[in-house]
Amino acid sequence: MKFGIVTRNPNAYSSSQLRMAMERRGIPYVCFSFPWLVARVGYKPYLNVRNIDVLKDLDALIIRPIGRGSLEEIVFRMDVLYRLERLGFYVVNPPEAIEHCVDKYDLLAILEDAGVPVPRTAVTEDVDEALKAFHELGGDVVVKPIFGSRGIGSTRVTDPEVAYTVFRAITFYHGVIYLQEFVPHGCSDIRAFVIGDHVAAAMRRVATSWKTNYSQGARPEPLRLSGELEELAVKSAQLIKCKIAGVDILESPKGPVVVEVNSQPGWRGLQSVTRVNIADEIVSFVLSELKK
Repeated sequence: MKFGIVTRNPNAYSSSQLRMAMERRGIPYVCFSFPWLVARVGYKPYLNVRNIDVLKDLDALIIRPIGRGSLEEIVFRMDVLYRLERLGFYVVNPPEAIEHCVDKYDLLAILEDAGVPVPRTAVTEDVDEALKAFHELGGDVVVKPIFGSRGIGSTRVTDPEVAYTVFRAITFYHGVIYLQEFVPHGCSDIRAFVIGDHVAAAMRRVATSWKTNYSQGARPEPLRLSGELEELAVKSAQLIKCKIAGVDILESPKGPVVVEVNSQPGWRGLQSVTRVNIADEIVSFVLSELKK
């Protein structure tokens, strides 16, 4: 039994926690990043990292952040994961889940189609249509990059002239305008960490502004989810086949809404407010999956 951890930095918090969890169980592992991979078609080894034949020498890959890259680099990395999956190799999270999570519009559309409550959202490439949507959504919106995480690049806009300027700037660089109604949430939200069919741990993230990302300074507080919220989080992850997921929920005046599902969630903040060892839970889950 030997695992691979695909990570840009083996010493990053979550990757190091996984390494220690494996060491406690005596599970050998190797850490590497996507640029180290060599893929072949027509002759073997189909995929290797230095002197490691991935299909022959490893039993599973745990994907930490897919990493920054050009369109070609990202597409190639996903192609590799899809081929591994077709060949019966265990990858977590599955490439399909990674793709759904990275695309905010695709994710919310899937969730809404299945009856999961989500914020009203409009997406367009046209500035005039975006301005119409700005007013449809009450003139108080959050403009986000359609691909992105950690709240980076998200801007709250309440002025039509500012909205016009922001929308023009986005389209100037051939971006897609993604705007979402601002949901009053008392400067806090919920992160539920889903592993398989249950929420392993959850926290409330409390901030001093509307942005509640832990990476931007929000304070984690311990939280026991209600049955309703746990069901909502698990359903959201399972709809996109995301086996390890960070599900973000806002408690709006009209009830909870899911705003994001992260397929490569970190857990440093969450670990500080829970007794559950999240890395141990992940390793246990992967072992249970391999036994199926």
